[in-house]
Amino acid sequence: MPDQASTPGPAAHQKIDTSVPHSARIWNYWLGGKDNYPVDKEAGDAYTAVFPGIVTIARSSRAFLRRNITYLVSEAGIRQFLDVGTGLPTADNTHQVAQRIAPETRIVYVDNDPMVLAHARTLLDSTPQGATAYVAADVTEPDRILAAAAETLDLTRPTALILSNILGHVADPDQARSIVTRLMDALPSGSYLSINDGSQGIDPVFEQAQDAYNESGAVPYNLRTVDQITAFFDGLDLIDPGVVSVPLWRPDATASPAPEPIGEHGGLARKP
Repeated sequence: MPDQASTPGPAAHQKIDTSVPHSARIWNYWLGGKDNYPVDKEAGDAYTAVFPGIVTIARSSRAFLRRNITYLVSEAGIRQFLDVGTGLPTADNTHQVAQRIAPETRIVYVDNDPMVLAHARTLLDSTPQGATAYVAADVTEPDRILAAAAETLDLTRPTALILSNILGHVADPDQARSIVTRLMDALPSGSYLSINDGSQGIDPVFEQAQDAYNESGAVPYNLRTVDQITAFFDGLDLIDPGVVSVPLWRPDATASPAPEPIGEHGGLARKP
């Protein structure tokens, strides 16, 4: 049987609040999923009414993550992933992409949304050779995350840390950098950091829609400048092409039409 585990935490005891929109459920709605409520659809539709391009951003973010994981497993030889801010399960979850290439890969998912925990069984569908686990924790709890992850991952071996569209929920950029530093400090040389987040300075309509979203009662998500996103990789060796708009990060050779920049930047870097 595949090695599977779920580590409960404070988030595991929260109730699902269907009266307030939630970013994970809205994101799921934009990706075409069904794990959302009317309040999430309403917030998602209000956003797309101002900025229809958010659907492209959501799907481009997912494709960026898929290409990152494929590189990490196929070219970098990574066999362990710590995916913080997992979101609701959808197509091509981290373990599905990684284990298609290397069935022995081990993955720990981390999220603080009780609805994600309710769907964690999908994330625990590991191959027999590999392992998956789910940790109910917040990104602002790096020590708790690391302690729980160590029950499934060997953190003395190279590990890929994934922070996809999660650091924008940490309002203070210094705190966000501190979280990244704490998590990466616990990983050995040869580990990798993958980050992508919404970015400023590309599309003012996107920024207007995000400001309205942040006033809707949902947990705010803070767009950052490209320089701020790049700073998360300080001290690491960026993989070409560096921090770029996510459709431009090693696009599929068959991509047509040619990808264009959007308000979402990301990169991948190796710890020396």
